[in-house]
Formats: sequence, structure tokens, C-alpha cells
Amino acid sequence: MTDSKLQSKELDEFFDAILMLKNRDECYDFFEDACTARELQSISQRLQVAKLLKIRKTYSEIEEQTGASTATISRVNRSLHYGTDGYDLVLEKLIENNLKEEKNKK
Repeated sequence: MTDSKLQSKELDEFFDAILMLKNRDECYDFFEDACTARELQSISQRLQVAKLLKIRKTYSEIEEQTGASTATISRVNRSLHYGTDGYDLVLEKLIENNLKEEKNKK
């Protein structure tokens, strides 16, 4: 179990619910009900920003490609350097998954 300062019974249950989702369609169904379109766009934008920061894109390149503000880019960059490595964990898994999908296409 993690030592997150955000940890609560409610958040644990929320994350458990997410972990029970089986596929992308179930994720769309759940998150469209649980979040606003803007919230989902913001979360997915932050992930894209993290991905671009990891490949050393500049703030101006990231701003142009994603539409993210410099404040958002800075916040994500701070998380990458001083956070809990959550972005790194997810990005590594995405890369792994993308490689497997490409291999299966061949």
C-alpha cells in the first residue's frame, strides 16, 4: 500500500473500481459518467505533456502540440522530477504495450 497524502477510503474504492474495468469501452463508459469532458481532456493532456517532456521536447513545442499552458507543462515537469514516479510507471507500460501491439501486427 502507498503512503499517499491523498489516500482515503473513498479514493481507495474509486481506484479499485477503475482496476475492475476490463477494456477501453468500459473505461469510456465509466469515465464519461464520472468526469466532465473537460476533466478527461485535462488528464489526457497532462499524460501527453509528460510523454513529450520525457523525449525532451521544449515547452514551446509542447504548448504548440498539445495546447497546454506553460503552467500545466511546468506542473507536469515538476511531477516528473519530484513526484511519485507515477507518470514514469504509466509511460513505461504504454511503451511496452505499444511494442507488443506492433509485434502482433507483423
